[in-house]
Amino acid sequence: MPYGLVVRFTAQDAATAAAFDQLAAETLGGIKATEPGTLVYVNHTPVDEPAVRVFYELYEDRKAFLHHEEQPHVKRFLAEREQYLISTEVTFLEEVAGKRPASAQER
Repeated sequence: MPYGLVVRFTAQDAATAAAFDQLAAETLGGIKATEPGTLVYVNHTPVDEPAVRVFYELYEDRKAFLHHEEQPHVKRFLAEREQYLISTEVTFLEEVAGKRPASAQER
């Protein structure tokens, strides 16, 4: 069963949001290279909220999420992100129905 979450990060200001984006981009490189069970990992900026980032993450299953959490690039992200943020809100999701790219549906 797919496993998802939404995380809302609020940065201190525009400069720290940019630094956070750089850290997230570096993390994404590791995710792309080593995490086949991470189906979607997207960083969004809400309209009219320049210091806010919303991540949508979808994993093949909970095991893939736990694998993600143990990766060195993710541990680095988790350790370094707090210097840029004033808040973090995590919402774990259980899928009811959905559509995803064919390559992800075949898993």
